[in-house]
Amino acid sequence: MLLDAAVVVVTYNSEAHVAQLLDSIPAAMAGLAHSVVVVDNGSSDDTPHLVAARTDCTLVRSSNVGYAAGVNRGIAESGPARAFLILNPDATLDPASVVAMLEVLSQPHVGVVAPRVREADGSLSPTLRRKPSLARAGGLSFTGIPAFAERIEEPGEYDHEHPVDWAVGAILLVDADCYRAVGGFDESYFLYSEETDFSLRAKDLGWSTVYTPRAGGMHVGGGSGESATTHTMKIINRVRIYRRRAGTPLAWVYFVVTVVNELRRAVLGHRRSWQTLCALLRPSRRPEVLGASEHLLPD
Repeated sequence: MLLDAAVVVVTYNSEAHVAQLLDSIPAAMAGLAHSVVVVDNGSSDDTPHLVAARTDCTLVRSSNVGYAAGVNRGIAESGPARAFLILNPDATLDPASVVAMLEVLSQPHVGVVAPRVREADGSLSPTLRRKPSLARAGGLSFTGIPAFAERIEEPGEYDHEHPVDWAVGAILLVDADCYRAVGGFDESYFLYSEETDFSLRAKDLGWSTVYTPRAGGMHVGGGSGESATTHTMKIINRVRIYRRRAGTPLAWVYFVVTVVNELRRAVLGHRRSWQTLCALLRPSRRPEVLGASEHLLPD
């Protein structure tokens, strides 16, 4: 049987949130035929036992192979479906949200749908993004000028349905044909930029990413901050994705601008940027899971 949606959740030490997410799925589906696969990336807490005790999902145990690899494995373990709903474990879905997202996905050439997401306190989570560029690498997003800002902050942009370059991957509905055409998520990113890469490669093939305020959800992670290591992974992967799309000569410029921006941030008191700056300039200090430790310019 072809499912309306196959849900994939990738967990890692997620016992504090995953139950709330799984509890929200039936109402979000509102009667749609669906399956739920939870891929646990080697949690050391009680996450796998909590998930295994449930009857509304299938647990797939894995080592920590990264978020993108977890998503790909979850999709491979799911039954045939029109679409794949990819969820962070610290998200929850509003009632009938998947119904609304599927309606948008049924429009011609729509490959990815992103809903309106709110923070735990109910405020808007600005999840929409513009594609990476040299101008947007310079840390000038505070100007609010679109040419310099990757993150879309304008409230009005969240009030209507429209295509975007990409959206943060806490809650994404992906068309199954689009997923196969793109070839899945690029596992080399391990964590961060995999959704950026997917949407941009999908756009290259004629598939658009569309934001809709008709569907909603909440994401705790939007306000939970990040560590120095995860910040480093995010910045390294930004350089990598820019190099892969723009080529090596421009990527060198992007790399230098990124180094200067991280130095500026560090001097201004962002302590995690010191570790990131060190990793940018000393490849051996980069997280091994990225596989980007051999060359100064991450590949």
